[in-house]
Amino acid sequence: MYQAIVFLPLAGFLIAGLFGRAIGARGSELITSGLLVVSAVLSWIAFFSVALGDQEGFTVPLLQFISSGNLDVNWALRIDTLTAVMLVVVNTVSSLVHIYSIGYMHHDPQRPRFFAYLSLFTFAMLMLVTADNLVQMFFGWEGVGLASYLLIGFWYKKPSANAASMKAFIVNRVGDFGFILGIFGVFMLFGSVSFDTIFANTQNYLPGTPESAEPVLTFLGYSLTTHAALTIVCLLLFVGAMGKSAQVPLHTWLPDAMEGPTPVSALIHAATMVTAGVFMVARLSPIFELAPTALMIVTLVGAFTAFFAATVGLVQNDIKRVIAYSTCSQLGYMFVALGSGFYGAAVFHLFTHAFFKALLFLGAGSVIHAVSDEQDMRKMGGLRKLIPQTYWMMVIGTLALTGVGIPGTLIGMAGFFSKDAVIEGAFAAHTAAGQFAFVLLVIAAVFTSFYSWRLIFMTFHGKARASADVMHHVHESPLVMLAPLYILAFGAVFAGVVFSEYFIGHHFTDFWKGALFVLEDNHILHDFHSVPVWVKWSPFAAMLIGLLVSWHFYIRSPESPKQLAARNRGLYAFLLNKWYFDELYDFLFVRPAMRLGQFLWKKGDGMVIDGFGPDGISARVVDITNRVVKMQTGYLYHYAFAMLIGVAALVTWMMLGSSF
Repeated sequence: MYQAIVFLPLAGFLIAGLFGRAIGARGSELITSGLLVVSAVLSWIAFFSVALGDQEGFTVPLLQFISSGNLDVNWALRIDTLTAVMLVVVNTVSSLVHIYSIGYMHHDPQRPRFFAYLSLFTFAMLMLVTADNLVQMFFGWEGVGLASYLLIGFWYKKPSANAASMKAFIVNRVGDFGFILGIFGVFMLFGSVSFDTIFANTQNYLPGTPESAEPVLTFLGYSLTTHAALTIVCLLLFVGAMGKSAQVPLHTWLPDAMEGPTPVSALIHAATMVTAGVFMVARLSPIFELAPTALMIVTLVGAFTAFFAATVGLVQNDIKRVIAYSTCSQLGYMFVALGSGFYGAAVFHLFTHAFFKALLFLGAGSVIHAVSDEQDMRKMGGLRKLIPQTYWMMVIGTLALTGVGIPGTLIGMAGFFSKDAVIEGAFAAHTAAGQFAFVLLVIAAVFTSFYSWRLIFMTFHGKARASADVMHHVHESPLVMLAPLYILAFGAVFAGVVFSEYFIGHHFTDFWKGALFVLEDNHILHDFHSVPVWVKWSPFAAMLIGLLVSWHFYIRSPESPKQLAARNRGLYAFLLNKWYFDELYDFLFVRPAMRLGQFLWKKGDGMVIDGFGPDGISARVVDITNRVVKMQTGYLYHYAFAMLIGVAALVTWMMLGSSF
């Protein structure tokens, strides 16, 4: 069964990719979507048997991969609760995205290629989450990077799509370089890349064990003892997570990824690429628990990313970019939970986030489909009665994202249970980093509520701002696009209340079965339940403040946002230009790299290599031949004179030779 879960998407990719022209677009859609649905159903069966059942974790061996000296890598599927959760997330969202794409991409002539890429993306992510060792994980890690490049740049005739795909690929290479250095470090410290061996060897580094003064690792010329080595290795691994999961400063690729088709955005943001970093840190929690300094940095980076992305989302006008910055911000919440040692809450928020974020993106795609591919919210408005089903699905997604619920009760949307747990966990960590994160997360919750309802009000309420021709053609999406929204909406409503007791509640130990590692002195799982009342109600207050301010700005007094922006032009420009990160990187890296490339091209390649190499040699040959050619005049007396000189030289040589 588990081989089928992983390899059915690969089969769909191969069939649609190799035989797409033969079976046609319709055949490619049905085959890839059908295989993903089967894989999703099997994933839920695995979830109930492994995570919610009595079955312990196990591995499914596939083949031997590498055997060289001390490096022994076997290709196997690691099946435990963490894997089962990720299988459900990846395959459920991917299957719904496949079905949705049948309607959304109906007029695209390259549908077989699109569906092949979607299946490849899913397969790569499945290889990542089922990896039994770091080498296998790195294979899936690079696979999702490749697939994202292909899908973001799917409409390759658009220069902006090509630029966005290259940007995503290059920024992720920076993170991947850190990740692979971290893998090398893990191998040096633990003597293996296999998770079972690594986790067993962490016992040698637990707090309280005597630390040797001898260096165990050398990095950049510095000899590191055990504690420093563990910190550096975990930070290198986290650099990889920052790239994939779009944490500051490796976040700049994520908003530009909106250049791809909307179903791609849903798949990237809800289930595949951006969740890879969160999953990796959770999977390697036994190592990160040994490096408290690294965990503190994870907390700080996550908190700052949540705050930063929320501030930028306040002023974005592209409907997809607003949701994209929301993803960036919510990923920051997950990393705060990871850094606090609250791994269950991080994965729980990843789980619930998949439902409402896919719902929001696919709902946005339904809006774009209805308004003739327009994405600027300033050119929308008044759509509530024209596309009511899409409207209510978007409202449900917004309620889940903003965390609507009543603290202390079981009444609430999915985001209420998971996001509030992250915020309360940051407070319960009782560390300076945790308190700092708590403040930033609450502020980010205010901003999240504001820009989420701003999207709803600008898109669906008020007067229509689109042209009469566009409004005339506004229509509700077909059932093939709405049905996935209904399923995702069900998850956005009930995923929190149904599973909270398992992910972070009383059934935590029986549910995770050791898939997540927490030190015995980490009491956050118990302490977050007993935080002060004002802490529990702070996310609710943040949600309510954001809603009321957004309602005032975009329903009651629509002119207020323009007036506020006019009074604070500098701040507005700062946020609209995303804190000028792109401009800073352009100044620090892009332009110097281009100038260096121009110099090496013109001076190094053109002048030196070509000048003294192929071009120089050919020029000398041509010069010599031109001179030789000039000697062939065609006049008889020239040749007679040359012969006379030759005879004179010969006689002279013979006379001088005989005298010696």
